[in-house]
Amino acid sequence: MTDLADKSARELAQGYRENAFSPVEVMQAVLDRCAARKDLNAFVTLVPEMALAGARAAEDRQQRGDDLPPLHGLPYSVKDLTLTKGVRTTMGSRVMADHVPDHDAVAVARAKAAGAILIGKTTTPEFGHKIHTSAPLFGRTLNPHSPDVTAGGSSGGAAVAVATGQGPLALGTDGGGSVRIPSACCGTVGLKPTQGSIPNLQAADLFGSNVYVAPMARDVADTRLLFDAVRGFDRRDPFGQATLPAPRHVRTLNGLRVAWLPQAGNPVDTEIAAITAGAMRRIEGAGARVEEVQLDFAALEPHFMTVLETLLAGRVATVAEADLDLIDPTLMVHVENGRSHTALALAAANAARSRAFQQVQDVLSRFDIIASPTLSAPPLPHDMDPHGSVPINGVPSGRVRAVWYPYTIATNLTGHPSISVPCGWDSRRLPVGFHMTAAWYQEDFLLDCAAMAEQLFAFDLAAHQR
Repeated sequence: MTDLADKSARELAQGYRENAFSPVEVMQAVLDRCAARKDLNAFVTLVPEMALAGARAAEDRQQRGDDLPPLHGLPYSVKDLTLTKGVRTTMGSRVMADHVPDHDAVAVARAKAAGAILIGKTTTPEFGHKIHTSAPLFGRTLNPHSPDVTAGGSSGGAAVAVATGQGPLALGTDGGGSVRIPSACCGTVGLKPTQGSIPNLQAADLFGSNVYVAPMARDVADTRLLFDAVRGFDRRDPFGQATLPAPRHVRTLNGLRVAWLPQAGNPVDTEIAAITAGAMRRIEGAGARVEEVQLDFAALEPHFMTVLETLLAGRVATVAEADLDLIDPTLMVHVENGRSHTALALAAANAARSRAFQQVQDVLSRFDIIASPTLSAPPLPHDMDPHGSVPINGVPSGRVRAVWYPYTIATNLTGHPSISVPCGWDSRRLPVGFHMTAAWYQEDFLLDCAAMAEQLFAFDLAAHQR
């Protein structure tokens, strides 16, 4: 019998409707799993008393025969960058180790209203600044498939949690691939929505933000379940001022027009190239019309870094001078760089962002989906310098964002929705991610395509764990 902690959110919801088990049973199973996998270090903070109290309240509603909300009794986690009322939110930083917000982020409030029950806050590098989920505050988070390689970042704790049954659902954030990178590293699904689809009012610059609140789960259907519960415009968000367009759905891959981007101005590991090309052939075999395209997303990296480092410098500017020695040294490198970026450099970065948007729009005027690898190489070693050169096929090939994940940084800049779905295992039994991008506000269409691709890929995370 499948442990309750390993069941999908949909299976749990069905079990509640049939009174096959209770929210309290499920919550206790998930908390027991969190204790059993404490070695992976997926959580900064757990709230077991609060979670069990929420489960008991959910059980009471169930027993009374009340109408049950869509996420009724489902355990979920929130990345420690996202505000949670009354629950410590540290940003992965020692300077905020005791910070307790007085309100929930929009997505958290919506998840709560939909019946989900918070179990804790997942690990993140300090202010989400790097590819490895490690920070001076809590140490290193481990990849569940190998202790020698990264779980990815910056939503690494969230990916590890859902991959290992420490809650079926998670809210991460994505500022350059931060749900899709750890999803590819851990064998889970991560959806970065369209800008504004899930309001992120924590951003200092709501007009120029590249950071998205984003759902994560073990499969596409559960990811959709969480997304549907927290999506929707908010008039406090400049990208939330209009009515969402009617959803577009697709029931078959036959006739789907796919732009295949095997590389984006960057080298690709030969094994990753073969596995993702094989995944693309399965989609083509299902009737999709595939054409290879060229987009130099790697060239966006210096502009992306200007935006990222300027934002990080602004964020750390609020930290007292006496506390700066508490900051992760790898973050301080970005901060010092950010302090040196000029207004002209930031203007050039925003112009490059606009050009990238037009390029992606042009491709999506001729195709339904842009598909690519999520990452150009397997999960990197923990000791990989986040400011160093990434080895591809044994050759140092350039800085991490230009070389390892140019596919993901592009849509953080352009605002298009993107998803990473696991498509296979490499020779070291590490998962490989497949990345898809659609037009603005077409998350339903993108999720439909991803679900059908997922079936073709037949990726079995549970079998690997057994």
